[in-house]
Amino acid sequence: MRFGVVQFPGTCDETDAVLACERVPGAEAQLLWHGDRSLEGIDAVVIPGGFSYGDYLRVGAIARFSPMMESVVRFASDGGVVLGICNGFQVLCEAGLLPGALLPNVGLRFVCRQVGVEVVNAGTPFTCATSAGDVLSIPVKHTTGRYYAPDVELERMQAHGQIVLRYAHDGNPNGSSNDIAGVTNEAGNVMGLMPHPEHAVDSLTGSVDGLTLFRSMATRVAARA
Repeated sequence: MRFGVVQFPGTCDETDAVLACERVPGAEAQLLWHGDRSLEGIDAVVIPGGFSYGDYLRVGAIARFSPMMESVVRFASDGGVVLGICNGFQVLCEAGLLPGALLPNVGLRFVCRQVGVEVVNAGTPFTCATSAGDVLSIPVKHTTGRYYAPDVELERMQAHGQIVLRYAHDGNPNGSSNDIAGVTNEAGNVMGLMPHPEHAVDSLTGSVDGLTLFRSMATRVAARA
């Protein structure tokens, strides 16, 4: 099992993402530079958090046009498993791989704290190691993390099981619609979330709950092999 972690200018969580992937038994991880195109030998892609291209123009908007993202779009179209974390979530929305958009937090301030995240759909490649109703303790750190989609789109996503994670215990840190913390595409093989599971894989940081997402990805890829 080999994870590929995409690195853009301004990415700041790529090392933690690589280390989180490598905590999965039997897994390896390598960095993928934004200017390259090859995904040869990669079984699953992770787009980590940070400030790709300095968040200029609009968060994720410039990264969407990188050569590597062209390959990621094709990989996803072929059924490949892709996870976008925080800025990675923003990039996936800009690339049209996920519905909706990420807007500035309602408080217009940077938010950094541990939150409870409830698993709504445990049948995805990213949550199959969890059970519906599980509450995961995972940190958030963002300024532009308020998930938005029109009501008609939210209803459609709900019907198709695309709303995968919600902020729990009235802990919505950014004002996201319907407390949404993570969503998938309709096919279910692409997911974005604002919380940072790569920062919740070691008990020294207070939680190992984030590891379940990476374990889930490895389990699903192995099942497809």
